[in-house]
Parts: sequence; C-alpha cells; structure tokens
Amino acid sequence: MIERQVEIQTPEGSMTTFEYHPEEGGPYPIVLYLMDAPSIRPALRDMASRLATAGYYVLLPFLFYRVTPYHELDPDEDRRSLMQSVTRHGIIPDAEALLDFAAKNDKADSDGKIGAVGFCMSGPLVMALAQTWPDQVAAIASVHGAWVVTHEDDSPHRQIDQIKAEVYFGWADEDPTATVDEMKIMDRAMSDAGINYRIDFMKGAMHGFAPPGGDRYNREAAEKHWERVHAMFRRNLG
Repeated sequence: MIERQVEIQTPEGSMTTFEYHPEEGGPYPIVLYLMDAPSIRPALRDMASRLATAGYYVLLPFLFYRVTPYHELDPDEDRRSLMQSVTRHGIIPDAEALLDFAAKNDKADSDGKIGAVGFCMSGPLVMALAQTWPDQVAAIASVHGAWVVTHEDDSPHRQIDQIKAEVYFGWADEDPTATVDEMKIMDRAMSDAGINYRIDFMKGAMHGFAPPGGDRYNREAAEKHWERVHAMFRRNLG
C-alpha cells in the first residue's frame, strides 16, 4: 500500500491531503474520503487505507486548510470556527483540485466514475458533489452525516434533484445533528426524487460510531457501514 502526504493547491490555499492506493496494478477508481469534525487523525487515515486496499485510489483532504495549517486537533480545541470554514459551495473547487491532482497519477482512473464518503460534517458535502457532477459521481456515502436535513431553504435534502449516484446513509441513533424525524424527511425526499438509495438506522450507535478508538465507536454499526460501502462501490465503480 502506498501512502503519501502531499500539498494540493486550490484557489484558496494549500490543502494538505493524504493519498492512498495499492502498490501494484491499477488504474483504480477514485474515491474522495472526507473527514469529520475531529479532523484527520490516525483512525481516519487507517480507514482510508483500509478502503484503498480493496482496489481504490483514495484522497483524504484536510478541509480546514482555509483557516489553519494541517495539524491533528487537540481534543479541547475549539472546532466551531474551523467547521464554519467548510461549506457545500467550497467543496466543489476543493474536489476539482483533488481530481486534477489525481489525473497526474497513473494509478488513478481519471476517466472513470468516482465515489465519495463523508463523515459527520462532510455528509452534506458528498451530497453536493453528487448533485454538482451527476454524470461523474456514481456512488456516495454519508456516515453519521450531520445537518443533511435542516429548516433552511438550502438544506441538502432540498438539493437532490440532479443526483444520479447511488446514495447510502449510515444514520446514527439519537443523533442531535441528524434526528429520527429528519431521517424520515430524507427518506421521503429521496424516494420522491426516484434516487437509488439506502438508509441504515444504526440502533444504539451514537454519532461518530465509525472511526475506531473513540468512546463512540460501535463495532457492529461500523462494520455494517463498511459492508454497505464496499458493496455499493463494487456495483458502481467496478
């Protein structure tokens, strides 16, 4: 497995990114692996590597680059201003820079369909990618995604009209950032739009259940999300 830390230039600065792909073979389908609020740390890097070993070219970008250089966040560090720097609008030029970077690597299948996985605050981001590039983004996963349904006019669930990708939600139980009522709203919106989707309600699993090592890690829910994501990518990315 190849793992590199690189700097990718965007219109707003230098975005530290971790690149993963198998050492031999390829080219491999591109997957954008978007971090949660606790940011890039060993657990998330291990998850990106685990996905890449299944035959994918994975990019894990540090999305807070607009307001701070890359670093592993201290548990007591205030994340509010950092999270406010990440938007559905801003992820589009970020993703364009990531894909331009991938196009220079012969291990990345730049002509094929791409996938994306978003955790926590990045749930709405992968939805934005699928809506913006419906013919390129073939599969997305929102894993304990936060604020995918809001009362605002620009709520992610109201901006799904162009999505052609298969969509997966790993929905946490008793999640204040994504309630059961909001899950029902998303379910109805996806169904009404005719989107190919699946929602797994992870009963007993808290927000943040997927990354191992933390006190919210739930092995049963985490492994279920892995099973679903692997199967979805096999169907849509090859």
